[in-house]
Amino acid sequence: MPGPRYTPLVDSLPATVPFVGPETQERARGAAFAARLGANESVFGPSPRAIKAMQEAAGAVWMYGDPESHDLRHALADHHGVTPDCIVVGEGIDGLLGYLARMMIGPGDVAVTSDGAYPTFNYHVVGFGGRLEKVPYRDDHEDPGALIAKARETDARLIYFANPDNPMGSWHEADAVQAMIDAVPDGTLLVLDEAYIETAPAGTAPPLDTSDPRVVRMRTFSKGYGMAGARVGYAIGSPDLIKAFDKIRNHFGMNRISQIGALAALEDQDWLAQVQARVRAARDEIGRIGRANGLAPLPSATNFVTLDCGRDGDHARAVLAELVGRGVFVRMPFVAPQDRCIRISCGTEADLQILETELPKALAATK
Repeated sequence: MPGPRYTPLVDSLPATVPFVGPETQERARGAAFAARLGANESVFGPSPRAIKAMQEAAGAVWMYGDPESHDLRHALADHHGVTPDCIVVGEGIDGLLGYLARMMIGPGDVAVTSDGAYPTFNYHVVGFGGRLEKVPYRDDHEDPGALIAKARETDARLIYFANPDNPMGSWHEADAVQAMIDAVPDGTLLVLDEAYIETAPAGTAPPLDTSDPRVVRMRTFSKGYGMAGARVGYAIGSPDLIKAFDKIRNHFGMNRISQIGALAALEDQDWLAQVQARVRAARDEIGRIGRANGLAPLPSATNFVTLDCGRDGDHARAVLAELVGRGVFVRMPFVAPQDRCIRISCGTEADLQILETELPKALAATK
């Protein structure tokens, strides 16, 4: 019996899951993780005001979400000092990256990224028939100059650049990022992923300039605001670019409870400040635990710390496997030489006590 007729592009692609979720790993190991420190979620949770707003909104979930996300877009515009026509809300940055790839990438078109950077961008580009061109990290940082040079060389449609960066936690200061924006070639769009900007030092993000068509800025409620499961992200860009999203986005993709929760979270900046302080404390504690076990913590502007295990990728993978086997969910960079590291999300005091107990055992088991 004949099956469905896939497009030639889809038929040519492997089935790919950019990240294996912790739930999948828990099912495979037959037990829950004692410490969930791998997905860069905020274990400190959302604002109590956001939780209350979402609880109160649950009874009205029979209604679709506002397809324009009007209230949230206007609040975000006020928060950032831009106009609402410069903001589009979507199903997390992942969803917005998919829309952007659909808008900009056709078969054979080039997108430039760093080798080992966020794989979901790659997934979307390839899914629309694009070709990826990659440049290596430089000193555990994404390399703006190399990204720009590769875009010029390949006539790229998109450049992906995360600041701060996942998986290394590194960052560039605002002046360097602005210089990169200024150097973007004609016909190329810089996708500036700022998912971790709420946990970064002051002076990391250049001022927003929504008159500049060369850059789109991606932000999220998943990290600092603690709402990863609600899937709320937004893009800030020039009005013409933002309007183009309306041609292809899922207009009912945002659920009503998430919209209301994000609006309440944005209004509670005091809670965000508390989370930022807890993230800084957790980063310090992860660094202390790492150094006590002979590992080198890399400087981080994110809600995780990357620990250099001091050898090669095989050794780091062995350490990761031992931690997972002991109930500590962590992840690691995928590409050498960054794969010499493991990556540990900021956790509660209880989470980090488990890490402190299990890390030396994991390291001992790999010797």
